[in-house]
Amino acid sequence: MKRHQRTVAAAAALMGVALLATACASTGSEAAPEGTTAGSVDAQNGRVAVSYEGGIAVLDPDTLAVIDEFETEAFTRLNTFGDGRTIAVTTSAGFQVLDTGEPALTDLVFDATAPGHVVPHDGKTALYDDGTGTTTVLDTAAFADGYTTLPQGATYTAEAPHHGVSIVLSDGTLLTTVGDETSRSGAAALHAHDDHWHEEAVSDQCPGIHGEGTAAAEAVIFGCEDGALLYTDGKFVKFTAPDAYGRMGNAFVTDTSPIVVGDYKSDPDAEGYLLNAVTLIDTAAESYEVVDLPDEVQYTFRDVARGPGDLAYILATDGSIHVLDPESGELTAAYPVVAPWDGPAEWQDAHPAITVSGDIAYVTEPATNSVHAIDLMTGKTVASVELDHTPNELAVASS
Repeated sequence: MKRHQRTVAAAAALMGVALLATACASTGSEAAPEGTTAGSVDAQNGRVAVSYEGGIAVLDPDTLAVIDEFETEAFTRLNTFGDGRTIAVTTSAGFQVLDTGEPALTDLVFDATAPGHVVPHDGKTALYDDGTGTTTVLDTAAFADGYTTLPQGATYTAEAPHHGVSIVLSDGTLLTTVGDETSRSGAAALHAHDDHWHEEAVSDQCPGIHGEGTAAAEAVIFGCEDGALLYTDGKFVKFTAPDAYGRMGNAFVTDTSPIVVGDYKSDPDAEGYLLNAVTLIDTAAESYEVVDLPDEVQYTFRDVARGPGDLAYILATDGSIHVLDPESGELTAAYPVVAPWDGPAEWQDAHPAITVSGDIAYVTEPATNSVHAIDLMTGKTVASVELDHTPNELAVASS
């Protein structure tokens, strides 16, 4: 592969970053337990949830056999809660709790007028309600004793509702986006203090901020319409894209690599949802680059995952999983998995998706109503199932 690289040096720490001179109280949390691989998963943990029109199926992670199915709304989204068992299902009423261990689609619902992102990290899970701008912070282990009651958590409400996201770091810092109903501009770092939140740092240098990812050393990245925004060591750092419009909307990370792999779009007027380049952000070196991919390697926001060796795995429209080495920016292997496919007309439309647990990649193939399990160490398909419905989203109840 010929590598086309556009590198941009990191900007200095942003002007306007506000640091508190006084200390604020923070709440620490124990690290979440490490997840197991799909091949050694406990019967009550690590199961796979697959959404389809009007329902959700729970699959065995080894055989992909359907354990149970549940009726739900026509379109739902699936969000890993982070405890190895729970999935937060996005519905019109809020975040409904799916217990993949029983399994059961419970009556427990975290109310939200427009439920958005769910982000588990280091023992805390943050639920974001776009309709009110409210972040609810819960213990990731909140359901350890069962699903009898809805757990309560701390809340923070933004100055204005917007399509946002929040994450809680190990020292209790709440990172949350800033915006309103018409636009989004950046992010803030907050600490809980008595009955209010203290602002530790803020940046307004991330137009259209969307998505987040936490790399090694708790370096947090957000996507912007003109690059990316990094939070590290108590400050924000802006990366500027090489194109006037250079949107990153999703970050793909591991907690052992400083390098973030992001999607990338340089044409705001491009039709459809297929992308043909990625961003590589080294959060330790504070460097940013855009790597153009071969013509056949086109993908959507559902088609990138990180896996063994901190590598990135791209499920492309040619039907193969392409292995990307984030250190070099090179594609090192390709594993044929599904038939070639076309990009969706709308982002909600069913199209191939990938998620990874341990050494196993789970891939949907809507054209055949199938889900496949691929061993990423060998590229071999180790299990497949044909469902009675067309799979849309999928999530693994990982920890």
